[in-house]
Amino acid sequence: MANVSSDARGQWGSTFGFVMAAAGSAVGLGNIWRFPYLTGQNGGGAFVFVYVLCVVLIGMPLLFNEIALGRKTGQSPVGAFQINKTGKFWLIAPILSILISFVVLSYYSVIAGWTIGYIYTSITSTTVVFSEFIATPEYVIPLTAFFLVATVLIVLGGIAGGIEKAAKILMPMLLGILVLIIIRSVTLPGATEGIVYFLKPDFSKIDSFVILAALGQAFFSMSVGWGIMVTYGSYFPKTNNIVTSSLWVGSMDSIVALMGGLMVFPAVFAFGKSPSAGPTLVFQVLPEVFTMMPGGTIVGALFFLLLCIAALTSSISMLEVPVSYFIDNKKWNRKKAAVIVAVAALALSIPAALSNGGSKLFTEMSINFMGSTKTGFLDIMDFFFGTLSIVIVCLMMAVYTGWIIKPKQIADEIAVGSEGFTKKTALGFSFYQLWIFFIKYICPIIMLLVLLNMLGVFGTPGQGH
Repeated sequence: MANVSSDARGQWGSTFGFVMAAAGSAVGLGNIWRFPYLTGQNGGGAFVFVYVLCVVLIGMPLLFNEIALGRKTGQSPVGAFQINKTGKFWLIAPILSILISFVVLSYYSVIAGWTIGYIYTSITSTTVVFSEFIATPEYVIPLTAFFLVATVLIVLGGIAGGIEKAAKILMPMLLGILVLIIIRSVTLPGATEGIVYFLKPDFSKIDSFVILAALGQAFFSMSVGWGIMVTYGSYFPKTNNIVTSSLWVGSMDSIVALMGGLMVFPAVFAFGKSPSAGPTLVFQVLPEVFTMMPGGTIVGALFFLLLCIAALTSSISMLEVPVSYFIDNKKWNRKKAAVIVAVAALALSIPAALSNGGSKLFTEMSINFMGSTKTGFLDIMDFFFGTLSIVIVCLMMAVYTGWIIKPKQIADEIAVGSEGFTKKTALGFSFYQLWIFFIKYICPIIMLLVLLNMLGVFGTPGQGH
């Protein structure tokens, strides 16, 4: 496999900058919006336990794989696969990963726009009905556009000057706000019940649906399968340590998800609300909680600012994936690539913005997939691109590395700058050998099972996601 210099494309200015940017990509609405409501729907602490296992056993090996593939080739996803000349079939994975980042960016920006609207309603103590707010195009579309403009302005700054600089500011800010809200939440009267629900697993609640939901969340939140980590890895200097950097990224992703739960569930239980409210938990239940809480106006505004920042750190990376493709493969300059991709994403976001009551066509449109019906443009896009396609890409990436180009060369790349990776442990094997075993056998088998479940082989298609 050829090594391609990244100098002309830009590089991270520091390991800290890379970790903040990659962790920012992983830490998003998936951690603070999606993780709490999935936890509430899937048994509380039981789901958390399985999720952490999925991150360690599946998410981390895949993260190592993608960052190392990007750094070894010095290319965005398509170029990283083309260098090996393994045939057109395997290009499905990188092309699909670019589409995932682009399509998810379009509807993710709609949800991020909601958070901006809720910052305003919290500050002004305006009561808003969630279902009416998201069904009002004159609110949702301008907020979506505003969020996309903020995203593209950061990406225009380049790797070190834009993405890295923003991540170094936004991630510490995000963590600081999280801590403040957690302190307020856990000190509420009656909060202990929520803490116990969230952190004490009831193992009797673990079933196949909980396991599949946890696996789906691990894929969604860690940014594996999106082409993001291959792209970010391509800007990663050879002198930097992939192992410790990846561990920091994975740890921060999981810690923020756990902090998100500590922020949400104590407050939900303290005020007698249901933890299983689903996707509306954050936008419908929590605003009600904030109104009943002393200092709730400030807490509510900070909470939705937190959501907005988390969304922004992720949207930056989603935009960078197609942008890097056009820079590498089509030789566009960064400004042209970023603006054109962002405008296209805005155009695609409009049907998503109208699919919650703003338009009968986009709200009621449905598709039957293997016996499971998905309704609404946003939900259809989320299933096919935000869930199904990610599993397909992760499966293909693992098979590609483990069986097509052989894992040794990627394992050797991981070992560059990480001497401990090849040293034998007290158990008689090295992490080098363990990673190869996981990428060849464990990851492909697990992801194949997840894919078969989504196709309805084990029951209702898409259950657990």
